Amino acid sequence: MLPVSTRSWMVLAFAWCLVAWAGAAYAGVSVGADSLDLPGFSLSGMKADISRADSGKGVTVKLSAARADVPSMGWKKLGLGVDGDLDRDELGRWIFDGRVRLRGAPGGALTDATLRIVADDAANTLEVSVRQDKAGAELALPIDQPTHAQITLKGLPAGWLQGLVSTVWAGRLEAGKVDADLALDLLDNGVQAAGQFALDGVGFDTPGGKMAGQKLSGGGRLGLDSQPSATTIELDSTLRGGELLLGPLYAALPAHAVQLSLSSRSEKGSLAIQRLRLTDPDALQLEGELAFDAKGDLDRLDIDRVNARFPAAYTRYGTGLLKTVGIDALEAVGGLSGRASMDAKGLSAFAFQTDSLDLSFAGGRLGIAGLHGAVDWSADGDRPATKLGWRALQVLKIPNGGAEGTWQSRGGTLSLQKPLSIPVLDGHLRVLGLGLRPGAASGERLQTSLALTQVDMAAFCRALGWPEFKGTVGGAVPNLRYVDDRVELGGGLSLNVFDGFVDITGMTLSRPFSDAPELTGDIALRNLDLGLLTSVFDFGSITGRMDGHIDDLRLVAWKPTAFKANFLADEGGRISQKAVNNLTSVGGGGIAGGLQGTMLKIFKTFGYRRIGLSCVLKGDVCTMGGLGPTKEGYTIVEGSGLPRLTVVGHQREVDWPTLVRRLEAATEGGGPVVR
Repeated sequence: MLPVSTRSWMVLAFAWCLVAWAGAAYAGVSVGADSLDLPGFSLSGMKADISRADSGKGVTVKLSAARADVPSMGWKKLGLGVDGDLDRDELGRWIFDGRVRLRGAPGGALTDATLRIVADDAANTLEVSVRQDKAGAELALPIDQPTHAQITLKGLPAGWLQGLVSTVWAGRLEAGKVDADLALDLLDNGVQAAGQFALDGVGFDTPGGKMAGQKLSGGGRLGLDSQPSATTIELDSTLRGGELLLGPLYAALPAHAVQLSLSSRSEKGSLAIQRLRLTDPDALQLEGELAFDAKGDLDRLDIDRVNARFPAAYTRYGTGLLKTVGIDALEAVGGLSGRASMDAKGLSAFAFQTDSLDLSFAGGRLGIAGLHGAVDWSADGDRPATKLGWRALQVLKIPNGGAEGTWQSRGGTLSLQKPLSIPVLDGHLRVLGLGLRPGAASGERLQTSLALTQVDMAAFCRALGWPEFKGTVGGAVPNLRYVDDRVELGGGLSLNVFDGFVDITGMTLSRPFSDAPELTGDIALRNLDLGLLTSVFDFGSITGRMDGHIDDLRLVAWKPTAFKANFLADEGGRISQKAVNNLTSVGGGGIAGGLQGTMLKIFKTFGYRRIGLSCVLKGDVCTMGGLGPTKEGYTIVEGSGLPRLTVVGHQREVDWPTLVRRLEAATEGGGPVVR
């Protein structure tokens, strides 16, 4: 708003010059000056021509300056032109009607505007009116106190205000229009202003983009005090629509009224918002303060009180703040109240309570329903213990039941005070210990130890979209950590499945809730019952016991990209005709031939001494192997007894997508596929 007031003050000074010169002579007069310095502005290369008007009443005035500088509003090197008619009316007032033209003013201000000046000595008032297109500014002030003025702005382009704004703020005004009624006082070392304003589609930005606004509309009251040491602003406003960014706080404002009030102080490039209040009736009520350093980076954020209703609170106001703590997308229903603090290092404290809140992260891969209770955490010092529970919990695609735990913050770590049992797939997940560091920008963020008991394997497989395995799953995770954006499994996970054991060691899961998580680790298979394993798939029956390992496993977006796998059944058993055919298709080979081909058509099962198969995946190619090399390739099945059966794989290098299709055909009952 202030640039217009200062611009009008500049016009006022011109008016005094016009009145003084015109009063001195009605005959033709030309005046020139290399420079003219007046309070608040200076002119150089100035010329003024005064002549009797064609109507015979008053005089015609033409004034120009090659350069006009107005330091108080940040205007430098402007070109100036003023021309019009000056006369006294029947009341003895001086009246000037003409045009003013500026070159180089911010936002193209006053490139060709009408100008009317009325000076009334009897009433001790001076009135200045400026119009350009649909924009207008009016100035009124007492003649004997020219440092005080009343200013009215109508439809003023926001960019016209850029000059003065730049003297107190590093930001840049962009689109939109402004209306205002302001009282202005020019002080010896600053400016004070107060009054009402209205915005229509106004935008602004700052260097670095840490604070910005777009298409802001609304109105309110503004108070400004600009001194050499600091500038303070008091704002009480009602906003309707638009977007607003204040560091980590991003708001997509609704079309209905939102109350925003603040008190700010800027000093040497830094900005402190000492009072911030926002009220959006159906979404958010917030009170707090925040501060930015001279670079525009967040220095401090203290939200003393917040009441939020979801999903509106998140979609309108929460996206930016939650991204600072690593949450890119959130679906929420319910409400909560609390407080939070941040500093330049990140989150420093928070506390919240809720009666019912449903949350879903990462496209539904992590979710919680019926969250209730409270949490109180601080990066420094200890906080009282609280209780927090939920009705249901989902991790990846696995549903979990309800539970409630006691939590306490000590030294920056929020810890579970006693073990917690969570129902999961007819079994239980026991959380033996858990420590969470919400303020950690890097390093270890979470550490826990877990135990699984009597989890239904068939339900587990259904949840993950796998073929259903029979039985139950049990195991332990003695140490699981979330470090940076990576889950690390310390000590290994041991699962009792298929009457044997699957041991997972060295597992890491990077970017676990992204669209392309990356999993690495090693898997060891011990003494698995092949009869139970093959009964799950339509692969054919194999009896006996199998050991194996999958080393250097790497999955991206849950698809294998590398591993070294080897499987061996060396204690003998029986293998069905169908399983022989499917093993043959996987290896891209065939049986030894001759009599064996005939026997395969007669007998339904065969004895074997050993079965072995290996695959080293690198890129899209799997290097195959088996029990040992042969002239034709490698042996997969070494028969035992009569009829003696040998299965040989002929293809050493197999395209991985082709191998996957063969396995799918074999396990889905589609029969052998050899390509």
